[in-house]
Amino acid sequence: MRFGPVPLAEAEGGILAHSVALSSGRLRKGRVLDAEDLAQLRAAGHETLIVARLDATDIHEDAAALALAQALVPDPVAARLALRAVGTGRVNVIATGPGLVRLDAARIHALNQIDSAITVATLPDLMRVEAGAMLATVKIIPYGVGHGAVQAACGAGAGEDGTGALRLLPPVIRRASLIQTFVDSAETGAKGHAVTAARLAVLGVGLDPLCLVPHDGGALASALVQAEGEVILILTGSATSDVYDTAPQALRAAGGELVHFGMPVDPGNLLFLGRLGARMVIGLPGCAKSPALNGADWVMERIICGLEVTPGTIMSMGVGGLLTEIPTRPRPRRQGEAAGSTGWTKPKVA
Repeated sequence: MRFGPVPLAEAEGGILAHSVALSSGRLRKGRVLDAEDLAQLRAAGHETLIVARLDATDIHEDAAALALAQALVPDPVAARLALRAVGTGRVNVIATGPGLVRLDAARIHALNQIDSAITVATLPDLMRVEAGAMLATVKIIPYGVGHGAVQAACGAGAGEDGTGALRLLPPVIRRASLIQTFVDSAETGAKGHAVTAARLAVLGVGLDPLCLVPHDGGALASALVQAEGEVILILTGSATSDVYDTAPQALRAAGGELVHFGMPVDPGNLLFLGRLGARMVIGLPGCAKSPALNGADWVMERIICGLEVTPGTIMSMGVGGLLTEIPTRPRPRRQGEAAGSTGWTKPKVA
């Protein structure tokens, strides 16, 4: 691509590099200049313009962006995504429903290394999104890019199997049960039920009517047996502190099994995962009573969208797992920390 200033008489057919104000309106950058444009520019007193001209081996920014987006998402319907070209070398990838982002990071990294003119930016893998959310944007930086670079980027983005690097995992579960326990007889369970219902609603999952039982192994086991949801959630009035605490023991008494306890995500450390027949059981940490993001969200969202969650899955969530603390946390992380203990010491200056 050739780029630079040219006399106005030689600018026809070039791509205007920068927007230019006229007496009536303006010519926007990226416009392919024609004779009428040049007449207006001449009347406005312009003698030279900065323009870009594509070489025979170049592809226009819009065509290049669309080709790359189609390589990343070769079957938008199956991927539950939509490609929206917006001009200026950009195509956005949009979710057509709720779900989790699923991407092949290696393919995205590979294509971004091919030519600095070719870029793809995405949301993190497994991030929850709603319908209409932008998962990724393809942007060609200059007005044109070499055909060979575009071809190589498309190949990297599509992968050897041609399946592409981007898709949306939709919910496969439509109904959940929440069992809450109470220690204080004044507890109504209304807040926990409402917050959980709102969490589930963003993925199109309905919540069974409020179920509140005493914080007792027998009562909880009975409620577990009667639960009808495709996934069962437990929110106890007293935090689960051990694999043999009330809720895990109640799960065993109901005929289920404990799969895992604890997670390296904060807030969310006291989550437990179990199984009751074919259904997964999630013991929610106390922080789940707040709408703020916590570790239970990551586990619940994956299960709802059909991903297998194992102890290894949970224990690999630590990097990035230091989340924002909820304001109402009974014991904040830094409570009791020695004054001035920041983990960093200011260097002494001589």
